Amino acid sequence: MSIFLAEFFGTFLLILLGNGVTANAILPDTKGENGGWIVITAGWAFAVVFGITLIGSISGAHMNPAITLAFLLANKIALGNVPYYLAGEFAGAFCGSLLVFLLYKNHFFSPLKDPKLKLMSFCTSPQYPTKGTNFLTEVVGTFVLVITVFAIIDPMNQLASGLHGLLIGLAVFSIGLSLGGTTGYAINPARDLAPRLVHQLVHYPGKVSSEWSYAWIPFFGPLAGAALGKWVYFSCVESLLGV
Repeated sequence: MSIFLAEFFGTFLLILLGNGVTANAILPDTKGENGGWIVITAGWAFAVVFGITLIGSISGAHMNPAITLAFLLANKIALGNVPYYLAGEFAGAFCGSLLVFLLYKNHFFSPLKDPKLKLMSFCTSPQYPTKGTNFLTEVVGTFVLVITVFAIIDPMNQLASGLHGLLIGLAVFSIGLSLGGTTGYAINPARDLAPRLVHQLVHYPGKVSSEWSYAWIPFFGPLAGAALGKWVYFSCVESLLGV
């Protein structure tokens, strides 16, 4: 139960601040309207740092089913704990996204030249509908995240544990700046799927489709990237660190 609660609150905070900065930067009449991509990626990075700070000592602060999968494949968590991780991650993401909608409700009800931007305050949506490229982008982004996380927590790198959250947040910042421009860089199935469900359920004027035909890409792409990242790190990188 402690794992579930920790992952719930950590992921709740992640999505509240992450989707919150997105809403602030792109919704009409906000104080941060037109804040731009750097503001959005920085806000998500800070959200990761604070989520890890909040629950890192309790559950390890996965806040991401792709990280949970990578840790399971690396034998760093027990299979029996996986349902608690996943339940907390998806429930926290749902509640965090719902609260963002409630806080920014007036702005969701305001007219916007491109109504699709409101969808992006919930979940990711690609600039171009090239499924192969979009899937690869999510795989590569999550691959970078996973190998970076394993490197940061690897005892052989001798990094102070207090720096882990900050460094992982910087990794997410870097991924967003470098690789996030095409799909919006979900790199986290819970971050995309649960808020997409919130978007499906809420109502506001001019709401566009929740794009469920695209939803499998930010779900399975990060899982594939996590498995690849685990394999590359422990098959290649870790052996080099041990030299």
